[in-house]
Amino acid sequence: MQHELRFATFNVLNLALPGARFYDGQEPYSIRQYDDKISWLAQQIDRLDADVIGFQEIFSQDALRDVLARTRHYRHAHHAGSDPQPRDGQLTPSVALVSRLPLAGLPILHQDLPRQLAITLPDTLAPMTRFTRPVLQVPLSLPDGSTLQAFVTHMKSKRPDWNPGETEDDPYHLGMASLRSLIRRGTDALGLRYLLTDLQLAQRGPLVVLGDFNDDASAVSTQMVMGTGRHGKSALYERLFDSTLIQTGNDRSRDVGYTHLHEGAYQTLDHVLVSEEFHPRSNYAIGEVLEVLYLNDHVGLRLAAASDHGQVLVRIRLFGKDAESA
Repeated sequence: MQHELRFATFNVLNLALPGARFYDGQEPYSIRQYDDKISWLAQQIDRLDADVIGFQEIFSQDALRDVLARTRHYRHAHHAGSDPQPRDGQLTPSVALVSRLPLAGLPILHQDLPRQLAITLPDTLAPMTRFTRPVLQVPLSLPDGSTLQAFVTHMKSKRPDWNPGETEDDPYHLGMASLRSLIRRGTDALGLRYLLTDLQLAQRGPLVVLGDFNDDASAVSTQMVMGTGRHGKSALYERLFDSTLIQTGNDRSRDVGYTHLHEGAYQTLDHVLVSEEFHPRSNYAIGEVLEVLYLNDHVGLRLAAASDHGQVLVRIRLFGKDAESA
């Protein structure tokens, strides 16, 4: 019997407790709105039926626990994550991971950029030294006893990064604010690439990155996280791969995958990246990506309780006798 693992990424859209203000200008959830939201999320999580789920836009880990309590399959799952901390008077959402696989160690929340990375944005004084949103790293035990490192990320959005006094009515202000946003997302990507490189150089082992990259798989920032370019097209070591491109069990010509709809444009902003241990051409492969599925019917419907992102689900078949007997 072959063993299958399922990984998913899920931007939940502002999960916060009722009455808690999370963004200026946006009213907190009422009891009824909160109840509707966590009920929808619980149903969607059960539909995914994934072994590991990375979550974005978590304003309250207690709210996520309320969601898990309403599921059928995740009431006793492992839950890792921390509540966001106000920064410069603003509250930025955090991330979380829920796993039915055992944890192989303590989760790590990376808030500061690694290797003393500091990037100064245009027309700003203090350099950027922290991730826009913390990156969560969780070691997980695979059925054969080996360890997989799972990372959950949420990159800076394309929304302009305004300085005080700037306005969108001024095209020069808009251009500079958009540039700052782009640099922030690129810095998030570089910081995550540093984390991944340090880990891969220290020890070879399977990696999975789950997240909302706020850009498509071909974007420079996403490619930076993958490590594309350093070794050319043939080498696999230290690189990550878009699960969609290396899946073996699905006809990509029929792919209708997207995860976000903005101003009429269908976009795929959410991705599951895997290391060479799940690449079919790797000598170190311990499994293969069978199929990538998108749960996105709700996106166009714009349901009040639903997320504005579709979910990405990746099915992976593990090799080996240990995995087959698990």
